[in-house]
Amino acid sequence: MKRTLIKNIGILQTPSGCYSHKGSKQGVNVKMTDAAIAVEDGIIKEIIEGGRLPEGDFDEEIDAEGNVVTPGLVDGHTHLVFGGYRQHEIAMKLAGAGYLDILNAGGGILDTVRKTREATEEELIQKSMGFLDEMVGMGVTTTEIKSGYGLDYENEMKLLRVIRELGEKHCMDVVPTFMGPHAVPPEYEGKGDEYIEMICSDILPAVRQENLAEFCDIFTEDSVFNAEQSRKYVECAKSLGFELKIHADEIEAIGGSELAGEMGATSAEHLIAITESGMNALAEGGTTAMCLPATSFYLDKTYAPARKMIEKCIPVAIASDFNPGSCPSLNLQFAVNLGCLKYKMTPEEVLTAVTINPACAINRGNIVGTLEEGKQADLVIWDAPDFEMVCYRFGSNMAKHVIKKGQLVK
Repeated sequence: MKRTLIKNIGILQTPSGCYSHKGSKQGVNVKMTDAAIAVEDGIIKEIIEGGRLPEGDFDEEIDAEGNVVTPGLVDGHTHLVFGGYRQHEIAMKLAGAGYLDILNAGGGILDTVRKTREATEEELIQKSMGFLDEMVGMGVTTTEIKSGYGLDYENEMKLLRVIRELGEKHCMDVVPTFMGPHAVPPEYEGKGDEYIEMICSDILPAVRQENLAEFCDIFTEDSVFNAEQSRKYVECAKSLGFELKIHADEIEAIGGSELAGEMGATSAEHLIAITESGMNALAEGGTTAMCLPATSFYLDKTYAPARKMIEKCIPVAIASDFNPGSCPSLNLQFAVNLGCLKYKMTPEEVLTAVTINPACAINRGNIVGTLEEGKQADLVIWDAPDFEMVCYRFGSNMAKHVIKKGQLVK
């Protein structure tokens, strides 16, 4: 048994419990001063405050030096396995082309699909391992990863195998999501119904049989997949035992949020254009609003109405949406900054939005997302006296040390 002591914690700040926090509870954090944490074999054994130390001998001691300590961050929405990059789209964006304009011209997702299909599994693993290293270095200890840049049987299965191997080889906890309906591939142009039928009949059963994903997601959006196509897909996925996520209302509100709430999806993603009826559906369905402020920043779009969703008692989570097109940044700390500045959320609400709420949205709330006895010892020692400083500083990596399952990984 390895015993580790984290001592001299100026402020230990954490949400509590194993459930999604909504409404006024979104902003409730426990704050302990002069705290210490005892870890045994990667699990939190004891937390005490007031300058006292847990009894017994320890194999390793980590000094927090009076800084603030929080749970490890949980990134609940990424697309980090992909081939190539899309920096050439900057000129198109500056010339006025929108997201759907680039997609309809054969660029965007379809450009990444071409490059991803050309890449080998080993090339994708090596590239993605580097991304995970960077994320851990900035305080993220658990992440969701979506497929969706293969768009055919062979390449979607390839991506899911890559995601599985990342979870096996990297210290990061990785949660896999199948997102075959991310766009209509060129070979199915004008045949979106047939593409959804192929996914439901061929790919979903294979993903289930090989246990390659826990969740299924779909891009419900104008010029991509309509509400009827999305319903067919999510009903099929649910019948096979997958849990659901839906990209909804990113550009146009075409019923994605309503479908997410009705189907009891664990989360609805983006929600920039969400309507009153969409918010009501999420509240009634117990669906988490997975908000992606860095995407709004990069696309120069409006921001999801996170403040209003909190007022409507919808659990709000904040994620990076790291991907090669609409958000080429995996810096969840920057999303934290935007959560305060653009969503008008308090630091306490934001901490909940990047810890326990996304953890619950990927079915990990009983393991990570808070600092409590019996949970995994995933935590960040920040180079800051309080979490307000982390929200205040932007453009710098404020994570001083990162501990994953009781091991110092940064």
